[in-house]
Amino acid sequence: MHIAEGFLPPLHAAAWTAVAAPFVVHGARRVVIQVREHPESRLLLGAAGAFTFVLSAIKLPSITGSSSHPTGTGLGAVLFRPPIMTFLCTIVLIFQALLLAHGGLTTLGANVFSMGIVGPWVAFAAWSLLRSRPAVAIFSAMFLANISTYVVTSLQLALAHPDVETGFAGAAAKFLTVFALTQIPLALAEGVLGVLVWRLLTGVAAPELARLGLPVPTAQPTATAASGSPSAAPSGSPGESSGGSSGSADATGSTTSSTGAGESR
Repeated sequence: MHIAEGFLPPLHAAAWTAVAAPFVVHGARRVVIQVREHPESRLLLGAAGAFTFVLSAIKLPSITGSSSHPTGTGLGAVLFRPPIMTFLCTIVLIFQALLLAHGGLTTLGANVFSMGIVGPWVAFAAWSLLRSRPAVAIFSAMFLANISTYVVTSLQLALAHPDVETGFAGAAAKFLTVFALTQIPLALAEGVLGVLVWRLLTGVAAPELARLGLPVPTAQPTATAASGSPSAAPSGSPGESSGGSSGSADATGSTTSSTGAGESR
């Protein structure tokens, strides 16, 4: 979940903002470079941001009284690398805080760190290790981006609100248990959705994916190459037939000459 407005002490909120800020600035620069060098990728860039906005805006109630949601950051991290996804995620979180009261401005730094920094980097690491099998890699990237985001969120909450008796460890175990009940099924569903979206993209945007350096299915050989062999055979037949005709003519000529020679003798 996004950490709600006012749920972190001011010192914690300021610290997480300071940690996240350099990543956001670097991500903004990478977005400018990406658009300048590859203007054709703007549509796909906007789609990655919209995908994250829609998925992370879906709040599902948890049986423990909290709420959970997908993150949608794994796909964008695979397409455009984590720094760009950090900036896109920051924009998404700002809009959600202002328009949907989802998260908050004081907790923006903490939410960007968990969802926009840790999640995308974990997703990209999974993709890099498994990219020889794209479907498995995409599923792992989406699944692990979701899980890592909620692990970090649980640790952030445990730091801010340690248990009275068991301290940080006890609070972390409590938050992890609370979120795991709904987040693990959501992460699995997000992984499956990521595979479906990836297959759709490879079908309709294969050139764009190739320009981004991503593996796309190669075109299957067409039937024209196979049909070339039969067409070559007829082209050779006239030559052979012509050759055969010349041979027959030569034989006829030889017979005629032999006959003439016999008559003269």
